[in-house]
Amino acid sequence: MRHEGRHEEGRRPTAVVVAHPDDEILWLSSVLADADRVVFCFGDPFGRPAKAAARRRAVAALPLPSLVDLRIPESGAGFAVDRANPAATPFGLAIRDADARGRYEANFPRLVAALRPVLEGCAEVYTHNPWGEYGHAEHVQVHRAVAALQAELGFRLWFSNYVDAASWPFACRLAGDPCWSERRAARPDVATARRLRAVYRRQGAWTWTPFHRWPVEETLYGHAPAESSGRSLAGEVLLDVAGLRWWPPPWRPARRRLPDRPA
Repeated sequence: MRHEGRHEEGRRPTAVVVAHPDDEILWLSSVLADADRVVFCFGDPFGRPAKAAARRRAVAALPLPSLVDLRIPESGAGFAVDRANPAATPFGLAIRDADARGRYEANFPRLVAALRPVLEGCAEVYTHNPWGEYGHAEHVQVHRAVAALQAELGFRLWFSNYVDAASWPFACRLAGDPCWSERRAARPDVATARRLRAVYRRQGAWTWTPFHRWPVEETLYGHAPAESSGRSLAGEVLLDVAGLRWWPPPWRPARRRLPDRPA
């Protein structure tokens, strides 16, 4: 675990918290360079020793001096969900496989306990969105764990606006929930993202499509803990990750507007 605070004296630090290595450059590259702490929650992929070794090599080689690697073993529950009708639970999402469900639910209190000292004192924390970008159960779980600590630690929670076809129905269902009070456009840091992607690729640890392109702009949504109410995402525009791929065709627009009335 590396944790070298580099925030200015008297300024509360910011943190980027993601489930897995490479999530930081896919979903939150716009804030990565300015983050005082970058936190990876999960370590070894479940039941994949070769991938686990590649991931460890990549993490060790990343030029992120303020990296915090919690190395909680993955549960193997990432896609063991009802993609057509995912159900939210206190731990994240309902998991179909009983063994994976047990590991997944056991990871939630471990996440909260491990994140508490890392996020203590932070002013702003950037993490996965409530539907887990493309619906990954561990992305949703990390969002829930960070949100569970927000009132206690007093930070503003931020997330970005990525989605895909599989998670779109879930995002539409969540669109009516108050979840933000501040919105800002941000430009992805493509140079930093590509530099870190090269490290993952060299170590055989890149998990995303080789045809990904970063958008010109993403949207960040923030909510402070003291705010008892907020605005919903109804009518907001999300970025469909399939529309960001430059290959293969057919291409489709990346921008998708959530319904004004939640599903």
